[in-house]
Amino acid sequence: MLRKKVSFSLLSFTLAFSLFSVPGSPDAATESLPLNGTIPETGTEVTNIELDNDGVTKPIYTTEDAIVEELMVETTVDSDGDGELDQVAIRIMRPDTPEGIQVPVIYEMSPYRAGLDWSYPFFDVDVELNAVSHPGKGLGRGGGPNAGPQNLGTLGNYFVPRGYAVILGESIGTGKSTGCATIGDYQEIAGTKAVIDWLNGNARAFNSDGEEVFADWTTGNVGMIGASYNGTLPNGVATTGVEGLKTIVPIVAISSWYDYFRANGAVVAPGGYQGEDASVLLGFVNTRANSEICQPVIDQMIEDEDRITGDYNDFWDARNYLNDVDNIEASVLVAHGLNDWNVKTKQFAQWWEALGENDVDRKLWLHQGGHGAPPASLWNVERHRWFDYWLYGIENGIMDEDMVNIQREDRSWVQQENWPHVDAETTSLYLRGEGDGTGSIHSKPVPNRPHDKQTLIDAPQTRANTLAADPDNTNDNRLVYLTDVLTEDVHMSGTPEVSIRASIDRPVANLTALLVEYDENNNANIITRGWMDPQNIHSADRSISIVPGREYTFEWDMQPDDYIFEAGNRIGVVLLASDYEYTLRPSGGTEITVTPTRSKVILPVTGGRSVLEGK
Repeated sequence: MLRKKVSFSLLSFTLAFSLFSVPGSPDAATESLPLNGTIPETGTEVTNIELDNDGVTKPIYTTEDAIVEELMVETTVDSDGDGELDQVAIRIMRPDTPEGIQVPVIYEMSPYRAGLDWSYPFFDVDVELNAVSHPGKGLGRGGGPNAGPQNLGTLGNYFVPRGYAVILGESIGTGKSTGCATIGDYQEIAGTKAVIDWLNGNARAFNSDGEEVFADWTTGNVGMIGASYNGTLPNGVATTGVEGLKTIVPIVAISSWYDYFRANGAVVAPGGYQGEDASVLLGFVNTRANSEICQPVIDQMIEDEDRITGDYNDFWDARNYLNDVDNIEASVLVAHGLNDWNVKTKQFAQWWEALGENDVDRKLWLHQGGHGAPPASLWNVERHRWFDYWLYGIENGIMDEDMVNIQREDRSWVQQENWPHVDAETTSLYLRGEGDGTGSIHSKPVPNRPHDKQTLIDAPQTRANTLAADPDNTNDNRLVYLTDVLTEDVHMSGTPEVSIRASIDRPVANLTALLVEYDENNNANIITRGWMDPQNIHSADRSISIVPGREYTFEWDMQPDDYIFEAGNRIGVVLLASDYEYTLRPSGGTEITVTPTRSKVILPVTGGRSVLEGK
């Protein structure tokens, strides 16, 4: 047993221990290596930890002796307009260390700790769509997830004995905090950031007696973690470049709030919460005392979120963390479920890309689950090693491993050097109509037949899985196109897109595309989907009027995925109008007429077209 007591003003220490193998590798061997640990310089703080045989911090403190404090931290914003700076409530759990010993912090801020007000009403989605009367000018360039409260004992019980402090906060406008929950804008982010500022001597905190309290027990090194909304706040805080934030671990988190409640100009709900919007979410989490003070904020949000056009505007731009990725100083460990239809996969994909473009230290875990963390058996080891590395400076080799861990459909794990897969090629596949509402998909362009058209009729009350079924037969409410039976597995990695040449018999409609795998018995498995308001033909921030009966080319993305279509199955593309689970649901009957030979689907396929051709 080796106890390490080291000054943070030192640059390195050397320690021999057994190195944990790459998580999920089939031959999880260990080896003894001398490791050099680089500790961030933060002054003359002293820390005290022990490492086990796997080279991770081991429990040397007890939860029974843990020091627990409840404080109010002063922020820099007045979100409720009462003339007083907002304060956020925090609960600190830290080990009872020897005098002079300091510890880093694992920090989770949440709007959910006081529960949710489920009495707040959702918007009605069984409504007619809104057509713009003229070309739009746009509003310039400047979701939340309905998870329940997290198990708040998990972080403290695990990390406090291992030499970390854990802070659990209530974001502005929730629980014991003051202010109003502004759903991801700078005020909510500033309220979250204030805790990190306090830990580094740049903000004030007070106990229940109103006495100022100082964080002299911490190194100032902070790692943020959380899932859903709790993971979205770290994304926003990281873009401030706040001093002391060394790493964030966002799990199924939002990178742009527009893409949580909208898609290409269409009003689109998070999975399972039809009729939710930013203002509804504010109503859910408005659990502070005297919550009526936030009604004007809700009223303004209803106007600004703009369910009429669905356009990207200044309201959404203020909640787009992609705008400020270049400010990030912290490392980022991203985790997301490939089957998450609440916080959809576009959120991690665009975040991951932006992090890479800005040379942010990063890793990615993608799992086969939905709205939650990866399986605990491997994930808990990864997050432990991650915090050890970034908060204690323990050189455990984690940054020398492949950046990406992906759980495949059979629940095995594979590693990749990046995502999308480095061998993924943008591959255009071409459509051809061959019957009333059915057709085929080809790897090479097909002869142009501009007069061969197919029509579908909007059926907003019919679910997508019903419309995707029975692909070889006609269904008036959808169009379906199929590849030949695949002769080998096809690995799709990235963002599928669709481009259709079509006319609409009304000035407004929903457009939906499904990417489906059909097995040998024609059982349908919807892999991913995407939506568009055709009035946003040019951009998400500008609706224009479309002329009924006139042909346009409509292009939109589906949700990103990493999926292997099995040999012996077929890939299908299903076109429909409204999507019962996600889009607004008008009265129906709208006719969309497609020219298949001038339409295509674009898939990111490892190996490209040759794989689809069986070569």
